[in-house]
Amino acid sequence: MVLLPDHLHALWTLPEGDGDFSMRFAVLKKSFTERWLKEGGWEGAVSGSRRRNRRRGVWQRRFWEHVIRDQDDFNRHLNYIHYNPVKHGLASCPHVWAHSTFMRWVKEGAYSLDWCCGCDGRRITLPDFDGMDEKAME
Repeated sequence: MVLLPDHLHALWTLPEGDGDFSMRFAVLKKSFTERWLKEGGWEGAVSGSRRRNRRRGVWQRRFWEHVIRDQDDFNRHLNYIHYNPVKHGLASCPHVWAHSTFMRWVKEGAYSLDWCCGCDGRRITLPDFDGMDEKAME
């Protein structure tokens, strides 16, 4: 999982026969938004449409779902979400972004600490995102 200022990326394993992504995202967004605003978090402009539909100015309205096909597909999506803060210019390297599960995956051996890292000035080799609909995921 990676939390960014206006969206998040997550890989979930749902119970067998349960594909209700919409309800899970609705609950997650509502719970987070209530706590975020209560603690003084930032909120963007709330349009008339958002107000009428009881939506706040914290999250983007839509979400994108994708059922993982195989291990290669899982790896591409895992790489995509962990590289996303770098892609958006929010962090210089995945290990720098605190709002991510990247370090958990490092501890589990899925990544080296210097994966896609340019902290020492070296050139980063981007992960393979072939076959992914990157625009839909943002």
